[in-house]
Amino acid sequence: MARPRHPLLSRGRIVEAALRIIDAEELAALSTRRLAAELGVSGPSLYNHFGTMDELTDAVVDHVLSQVDVSMFGRCDWPAALRGWARSYRAALAAHPHLVPALAQGPGRRPNALRLADAVFGGLVEAGWPRAHATRVGALMRYFITGSALGSFASGFPTDAGVYAGEYPHLDQAHLLADHQREIDEGAFETGLEALLDGLSGQYARLVGQPPRPPGAPD
Repeated sequence: MARPRHPLLSRGRIVEAALRIIDAEELAALSTRRLAAELGVSGPSLYNHFGTMDELTDAVVDHVLSQVDVSMFGRCDWPAALRGWARSYRAALAAHPHLVPALAQGPGRRPNALRLADAVFGGLVEAGWPRAHATRVGALMRYFITGSALGSFASGFPTDAGVYAGEYPHLDQAHLLADHQREIDEGAFETGLEALLDGLSGQYARLVGQPPRPPGAPD
């Protein structure tokens, strides 16, 4: 029997092709026709694996979330665990910026999203955070991480120095920001992350009666 012209379809192969389209273009570019052309198959064959495009999008999101590391929970103290998870989460989002709007939604029935939520919440509760506060801390960190990945502050400033001349005297160097986009955006993330951890350390001390972690202290 002759070998098929294209490898047999699988959920994994479809998810990888869908992610390539989203990364190269945007989430709105993903369609049955576009995906079928990418894979070299007929559109209806995709429905043998995914009933709807929403189901496929969920699978793509969950695939990206599988790359987020939560192994530090239960192994490190809670500030170090939150820090490591936040950095890993942001790295996954930064690698796939067009997917961030879908990633920013709740976990739904996505297995890896639920795995992350379970690890973060469980790790905080085991560290002594009251359950209600652990929920808020997890939500707060997620808002911060996804927000940091929604766009670049630095790249939003025009590179034409004339835009700022005269009317915006304090922005006389703003035209240079785009040249330092990565440094600024990553630095802003790290500054915000440490500020959050320092503030949460104080709240934790008030809740459980332990001394707060000195700002900038090693974990």
